[in-house]
Amino acid sequence: MKAGDDIEVLKEHLPDGWSLVNIAGEAGLIPATYYTFTTDFTTGPTLHSKQSSASTIGPKNSTPRTTTPPPLANQRTGEWSYGLPNFRQSLLGGKSLNRFSNFVTSGAEEWVLNGSAQDASLLAPTYPGHHRERTEDGDEDDDVIQAKASQEAEQHFVDSGPVWKPKLPEFQILVHSPSKRSSTLSGSYTVYTITSLFRPPPNERAHQEDDSGEPEPPPSPRRISVHRRFSHFVFLHTALTRRLPGIALPPLPEKQYAGRFSEDFVEARRGDLERYLNRVVRHPIARYAEVVTFFLGCESEVEWRKKLPHHLSLPPAGPQFYARVFHPAFNLDVDEATESVERFNRHLKAVGKGVQGLRGMFSGLRHARMELAKYQRLLSYSILSLITSTPLATTSAVTKPTEDEEEEEDTSRAGLLNSEGAWCWKEHCDECLRLTKAMQKTAEALQGVADLQEDNARRVQLGTHEALKEVAHPSVLYAPVIDTHKSTLSRYKSAIQTKGDIDEATGRCETVLNTTMSEFSTYHTQKQEDFERIALEHLNGEIALYSSILERLEAAKASFYTPEWEGLSAAQSGPRQASKYERDLPRVDPRTGNLDLGRGAAEGGRTGRSSREPLVEPAPHVWDSAPMRPVSAAIQEGVGMLFGSPSVPSLYGRGSVFGKLW
Repeated sequence: MKAGDDIEVLKEHLPDGWSLVNIAGEAGLIPATYYTFTTDFTTGPTLHSKQSSASTIGPKNSTPRTTTPPPLANQRTGEWSYGLPNFRQSLLGGKSLNRFSNFVTSGAEEWVLNGSAQDASLLAPTYPGHHRERTEDGDEDDDVIQAKASQEAEQHFVDSGPVWKPKLPEFQILVHSPSKRSSTLSGSYTVYTITSLFRPPPNERAHQEDDSGEPEPPPSPRRISVHRRFSHFVFLHTALTRRLPGIALPPLPEKQYAGRFSEDFVEARRGDLERYLNRVVRHPIARYAEVVTFFLGCESEVEWRKKLPHHLSLPPAGPQFYARVFHPAFNLDVDEATESVERFNRHLKAVGKGVQGLRGMFSGLRHARMELAKYQRLLSYSILSLITSTPLATTSAVTKPTEDEEEEEDTSRAGLLNSEGAWCWKEHCDECLRLTKAMQKTAEALQGVADLQEDNARRVQLGTHEALKEVAHPSVLYAPVIDTHKSTLSRYKSAIQTKGDIDEATGRCETVLNTTMSEFSTYHTQKQEDFERIALEHLNGEIALYSSILERLEAAKASFYTPEWEGLSAAQSGPRQASKYERDLPRVDPRTGNLDLGRGAAEGGRTGRSSREPLVEPAPHVWDSAPMRPVSAAIQEGVGMLFGSPSVPSLYGRGSVFGKLW
């Protein structure tokens, strides 16, 4: 369609600002702001269609409509694959197929063209804080106060820079203690505990001395804990995107359709939700949004159900969001704004590409550390095999030796170890006894080193690997903001060239540009904080790992020197005691370092170091082009529970229901 076309409005008010219209015999969706009524209208007769219960709108005295509406044309607008998020992201990298730009859908275009339909004169700026939702019924005065606080929370201020002016200090959020619950209506679901930690400002945290002259401890942070399920997070994210259309909000983790109650998935989901909330409250203006306050502060289940419909019914802010943005006059230069967005866009794409490479390399580092731990363990077993003359398991060693074989083996071992357990053919050889004990301590130290390396790869590095998701795909996150910025610049330059002066429309363009450039500044600040934190976390983890390794190796080394060496003699410490790892030697696979489960169970050996579970990878980012754990993986695990799929031997394997049949 183009300007001046006549259209027939079939349904004026649809969600998210759309209207259903008829143009030349085709019905489709267009933004409600794209058309205006040029004559008086009245409600026409109801359509004779089972699928439509709404009335049409047409001119007075028009011919009554008695036919069914034209078929909907496939315009390919909006998200066409709600039920296939992984499929969409696999093919498109998470990109939206909405053919209308964010400049239109956010309300920025309507604001630039027409301003706000409501009066933008608001209350004087105050700074409301996060507070606990009232659990008792308030009177009318309380409702008025709450309404004023809500109005004040929707005012956003820009300082010179441009940069957002925060009203509240940052605070921390913990998502913890997930628990499984059941409902007759919705079935089973997982509930997470969300704790908000509000620390006092620095000037209030100054240590004061009491009467005895001792400094008083710093005050404990205030805590508010609530319980929320994933559908509540969906509500929060939906409400934020509708009420704050001009800012870049982090994406919400995807809904899981299979395997959502497994321990690994619940922990991954808990971490993703915690990172999501902390990124929301890090934003200078999102942290004091009314819906965020409600989500984090409403502790009463009754109050939650009472106020939830109000937040769900709030319409999209649209141009009203920009009407409530206040900034200094002449706060930006057009040439600078043009150059900044191009540089910002190129920078985001480079950061995204580099982070994707970094995530891949970090995954390789974790697997390499697991491999190193495996060989450290094999080296330890090899040392024990050497000093005890006990061979490691072979691929053919799958049955327990007979009594005759054991007796023959014991006879053939004569001279390999003396009666004190020393690695020597001589009896009462104190030097060899010391050497054997020192080498045994070395082998045990290497087992401890392997444990440290494996724990670092599984736990410490997993946290850093997960944190890299926070800084991944910045270009996709800020693409709507960049689109709005460029479109507004185009309108601004066009208005200046046409009128040669600054009028109300160009002033509204400046408001939008202040908003977008404040978002650029927010990313600049958060990028510095994020990469500094990730680098320090990695360095601290490496320092702690190597410090612990050095401590164990130094202790093993000391066994070869006085006075520890003298303490290993038979006179001071007696004969050699067998290492707890010696029982593993007949079951150690020299290729993989794993223990044979069958022989371990038959011989009563240790089973704690049986076949180790595979290294857990981080859950995929919402915008990853190739999902790291598709639904098919969860289905495969479900099959493994019944049939003992060899792909998951550590979880099911021989203990499955139909293991033998499989």
